[in-house]
Amino acid sequence: MKTIIPKNVKLAESPSFGKCIFNYDKFCLGSKSYMELSKELIVNNGGTYIEKITW
Repeated sequence: MKTIIPKNVKLAESPSFGKCIFNYDKFCLGSKSYMELSKELIVNNGGTYIEKITW
């Protein structure tokens, strides 16, 4: 995997509020990194990543 998940305060805070990072702060660096990782996993395993996010 090429994607790096950096240490991020928002990633650490989200479980304290009982939320996943995408519900807590979808625009923080940590959530963007996890989206990149999911894209990488899908593509590397023969899938097609469709970028359509509706929040």
